[in-house]
Amino acid sequence: MPDRKSLRYARRVTSKILVLNGPNLNTLGIRQPEVYGTDTLADVVALCERVAAGRGVEVDCRQSNHEGEMIDWIHAARGVFDAIVINAGAWTHTSGALRDALVIPEVPIFEVHITNVHAREEWRHHSFISPIASGIIVGCGIAGYGYAIDRAADAIG
Repeated sequence: MPDRKSLRYARRVTSKILVLNGPNLNTLGIRQPEVYGTDTLADVVALCERVAAGRGVEVDCRQSNHEGEMIDWIHAARGVFDAIVINAGAWTHTSGALRDALVIPEVPIFEVHITNVHAREEWRHHSFISPIASGIIVGCGIAGYGYAIDRAADAIG
């Protein structure tokens, strides 16, 4: 019979990162390509999976246009995921509820934005997420997701 220590390590060897995408990110590639580029959400997912595999971690990528669904996913992340990478889209600038949910899992949070939100409309300059984030990546296109996965993997060791 295995001892308690070996059972503890056998439970879950691979770290898991939850990648969340908020409203309208399902339209990447067709929505304002002059602003967001021509990469699609499928390209984002493929990039996240490729970087995660290279770092020996798993990713679960999700997108929702419904804030309550996003909050439910964040609540359910507690004890399941080791970090969260989030591009909350416009909710970044408007949702205290999303910010409050993000502290519940008690894991590192990495905020991602495809564009440089600080060079855009004034209302995009404030983030409810940034004060609780372990890292913030803006203006790097979809490559920012890869950087965030890499940093999250470092944070969870």
